[in-house]
Amino acid sequence: MIPRILIVSDNSDARAKGLAARLDRRGAVVATVPLAAIAFDTGSPSGLSIPGFDGALPDAVLVRSIAAGSFEAVTRRLGVLHAFGKLSIPVWNSAQAIERCVDKSMTTFLLKDAGLPTPPTFAVEGRAMAEAIAGRELPFTPLVLKPLFGAQGRGIRLIETLSDLPAEDEVNGVYYLQHYVPRPGPPFRDFRVFVCAGEVLAMMSRRGDDWITNVNRGAVPEQVSGHGETELAALAKAAATAIGANFAGVDIVPAADGRLFVLEVNSMPAWSGLQSVVAVNIADAIADALLKSMTDRTEAATARPYRLTAPANS
Repeated sequence: MIPRILIVSDNSDARAKGLAARLDRRGAVVATVPLAAIAFDTGSPSGLSIPGFDGALPDAVLVRSIAAGSFEAVTRRLGVLHAFGKLSIPVWNSAQAIERCVDKSMTTFLLKDAGLPTPPTFAVEGRAMAEAIAGRELPFTPLVLKPLFGAQGRGIRLIETLSDLPAEDEVNGVYYLQHYVPRPGPPFRDFRVFVCAGEVLAMMSRRGDDWITNVNRGAVPEQVSGHGETELAALAKAAATAIGANFAGVDIVPAADGRLFVLEVNSMPAWSGLQSVVAVNIADAIADALLKSMTDRTEAATARPYRLTAPANS
């Protein structure tokens, strides 16, 4: 049977186009549709209406990106992904994994709960609670304030005094505060490790003059070499497992004393910078892993255990 795969993305996304091309070369029928265009429809046999599927459902869903929108719109879009899961359609990544990654406070909670090294972190509502935490922590360490929902280093700031805390309306009333991990610099370095189907596909170091070492902020991607690769791989795989992600970009920062800390897990990671310094084709690897998981799932569903039947008593 020819697999039908739905890629959830804005059609302008280059990585979605690359994934579609590679899945097409492997014999799959691929449609790329934004979540905003998929409707709940109780008149449909499945309860969903997907452009280009003529009332049918895909065999698998690959989520490349979810466009920004109102709270109501994003909630509805994630509801569509939850619906696919309810219909037993494999979704990479699931709505639950995406929600866990988008909400940095939940990411940190799950990393800590799994026993992974992550900086002490606090997520509170209201400036009064934020000031209480900062007043207690700042005598010993600077804090990093991050948007609870954010990516690519946007909105991150260093908090060294109480006056550095922004007003509530600048952070929608939520303060996500994390201990700053001291490390040598400039240049500053951290690591991005790409995990797919429980295995590490690739990793890179990011070197930048700024302590926020995102490639889109000017950091330079570099190959990783040396004895630290094994520990980086182990931490990244454990982090992706803790979140429940089929594929993920895991951000790890090295402290000045050599310890490694997991900062974030990205459920819809970009990989253009990473691809520039590694030999493996990341889109090919994701396509192969998804198709293999579908084959394994089908084989498991059709397998029947052999049972010995005892002779009837005479």
